[in-house]
Amino acid sequence: MLSARMRFVQYLRKGDLAKRLGLLTDDHKSVVELSGVEGVPCDLKTLITQNPNLAELAKKAEKQPKLPLNDDVTLLPPLSDPGKIICIGLNYQDHCDEQNKPAPKTPMFFSKYNNTLVGPTDDVIAHEVTNKIDWEVELVVVIGKVARLVPKEEAFDYVFGYTIAQDISARDWQKERNGGQFLLGKSMDTFCPLGPAVVHKSLIKDVYDLPLKTWINGVEKQNGNTGDMIHKIDDVINRLTQSITLLPGDIILTGTPKGVGMYRSPPEYLKAGDVIKTEIVGLGTMTNQVVAPCKPN
Repeated sequence: MLSARMRFVQYLRKGDLAKRLGLLTDDHKSVVELSGVEGVPCDLKTLITQNPNLAELAKKAEKQPKLPLNDDVTLLPPLSDPGKIICIGLNYQDHCDEQNKPAPKTPMFFSKYNNTLVGPTDDVIAHEVTNKIDWEVELVVVIGKVARLVPKEEAFDYVFGYTIAQDISARDWQKERNGGQFLLGKSMDTFCPLGPAVVHKSLIKDVYDLPLKTWINGVEKQNGNTGDMIHKIDDVINRLTQSITLLPGDIILTGTPKGVGMYRSPPEYLKAGDVIKTEIVGLGTMTNQVVAPCKPN
């Protein structure tokens, strides 16, 4: 049934200039168009803000056409303009261990900008200002309604769904330059592939039992499980909303397991021509190629 397909995508059809909103089918091979349904907007953030009745939406969408995922349909980031991209560092014990660092007693928050967002098959730019570009697979929490002073026991009421991110990082700018501030190292253009879909929370049986992996050029580099998060989602939402109001469509990147390039022996970094494959079981797969920057005219 279509009601089981609450995997929201944004996409472009060939020749279109405006994005559309759809549902990814169970086999991840087609998109059911939602933008043609009366009252449905063309972007996911607006839909989330409307707090739609998903059962009614699914029923209305049953008569909508399916568009095969091919050269005529391009998946975009499922959220293109979140108000906030909040990230958590050192949130898996094995990632702390590979750095010989103690696990932080409270979450370590930082942010990225929207210019980092690209789709699940888009390119990642190997910027010339860095030669230490690294990978980090992360589970992403998508906020579903205005959240302020949220008790831990109510935190999941404010979650709309989940998706996948690669928190691409220029380690030299993150660790050695810019006074030790993370912002530039984390916020270079294309440094946050996102997708392929925002999966509604009702489809995820246990958010703390999702395998997550990264492959570089077909070689497995990261293999973890979301159950190994140090600071859990309810704790994170509770802490954030004591001082920051979260809004519909805001996203939280919840940290990465061990296996990043910087702490391998010897260190490994991404270069033009490399292919990053990212997977979280139950959420989907992304494949992004690293490319050299285009020269300005």
